[in-house]
Amino acid sequence: MPIDSLKNPPLADDEMMAAIDIGSNSFHLAIARLDHGEVRKVVSMSEKVQLAAGLDDKKMLSEAAEKRGLDCLSRFVARLESVPQERIRVVATNALRQAKNANEFIAKANKILPKPIEIIAGREEARLIYLGVSHTNASSDKRLVIDIGGGSTEFIIGQEFDPILTESLQMGCVAFTQKYFADGQITKDAFSNAIAGARKEILAINNQYQTVGWSSVVGSSGTIKAVRNVLVSKGWADEQECITYAGVKKLKKLLLKIDNIDDIDLVGVKEHRRAVFPAGVAVLIAIMDVLGVETIVYSDGALREGVMYDMLGRFVSEDVRDRSVFALIKRYSGDKKQAKQVVKTSRNLFQQVKDKLGLSNDDGDLLRRSAFLHEIGLAISHSSYHKHSAYLLEHSDIPGFSQVDQKRMAQLMFNHRRKLKSDMLEQTHHIGGDQLVYLCLLLRLAVLAHHSRSDCALPELTLQVMDDGGWQIAVADGSEHYAFLVADLRTEVDQFSRWGMNLSVVEI
Repeated sequence: MPIDSLKNPPLADDEMMAAIDIGSNSFHLAIARLDHGEVRKVVSMSEKVQLAAGLDDKKMLSEAAEKRGLDCLSRFVARLESVPQERIRVVATNALRQAKNANEFIAKANKILPKPIEIIAGREEARLIYLGVSHTNASSDKRLVIDIGGGSTEFIIGQEFDPILTESLQMGCVAFTQKYFADGQITKDAFSNAIAGARKEILAINNQYQTVGWSSVVGSSGTIKAVRNVLVSKGWADEQECITYAGVKKLKKLLLKIDNIDDIDLVGVKEHRRAVFPAGVAVLIAIMDVLGVETIVYSDGALREGVMYDMLGRFVSEDVRDRSVFALIKRYSGDKKQAKQVVKTSRNLFQQVKDKLGLSNDDGDLLRRSAFLHEIGLAISHSSYHKHSAYLLEHSDIPGFSQVDQKRMAQLMFNHRRKLKSDMLEQTHHIGGDQLVYLCLLLRLAVLAHHSRSDCALPELTLQVMDDGGWQIAVADGSEHYAFLVADLRTEVDQFSRWGMNLSVVEI
């Protein structure tokens, strides 16, 4: 199926791009330039923020953790002056996925940042990590990639640049430190309990991963980097300086002798990582034990590199979001012909009012993808299918989309037909501002224009934003489809008024 989009021009060599990774333990900034199609880092910054440590029993982010995060982001932004706004992405992972008051932090952060934060789902995080690893460590092997973060650990099996299986488990070095090493003591019981807790999580995915299989194992993230550095310094790594299971077991014995987190002084373990290091080692031991991993190769590429390669794909018409859209249409047996008609009309209407309404190319892409998917809920039931479409888009794991993107598309699904409820206006505005409200109304008009599912040519539609802010849609005569369309559009006048919008329909 051809895809019609509003792309930015491809990046040229030496053009700059940047990614900020708001992790549960550390925040990372990477600035890179494009060099013959490859991303070459020129600036790399990392700060320990420990957002996950700021989550209380009710999953509320503390003011202190919030301040640490905002201060760090302010320092990062000072380094972004040379990078155009459209070439910057900011992604957040497990800590903000978990925080019930994440929106408060995000609202404050977005006032500092040049681009809004995208909270990404666990499997999307895994996909991006694999993308970063596969571009950094080229191989044709079928590989298992492991990334131990502060709040979650990602597992990916993939080959070359394509992930085959992705999973994100709720275990990480910060979370496990709080749960098992909170008093700072490194004891046998603490280690045993942490390993047992991790084993329980890993066993849930073990059979599926063993069935798919892999021929080599790669690890990324600060925990695995620190473990590898210690093993190399102690002579416990193999000849290729890979992590070995035997070496990690020796490291555990060494940590037990050290006895207290404050006394950790090992080559390769930075001061800011000492507090969470034993918990990270416990998670790694459980992973290697359950999955039967003997050696792990370290990769310097991870989430932020994956974010930049994913962004690069968006500039060269290899956008994973478009592949995901077509995969959903196929999965739910969508009517491709009807979808393409609605997409064409929604694009036409969007272009006519884009500038007057202050809509961006990104808004146009969101509308286009939503138009392709507006009927996927029919696979569940014809009755209230728009609600089913909304549910599927908000709650599915969809590669390439942030959680905010999915919520915005869900709003478009929910409001594209039937009655517009006044209480939904506030919710829609809260999720995506005036722009999302306008996109909902544009999609309604496009869907309504093809309500009859007729093969007849659609009359010419002209949409204008009037001086008073109201919308006027004009329908050109000359088609048997004309009278039905005008009647349908006039039913929308009352619906638009529920959202405070004056719609007028004229015949020309």
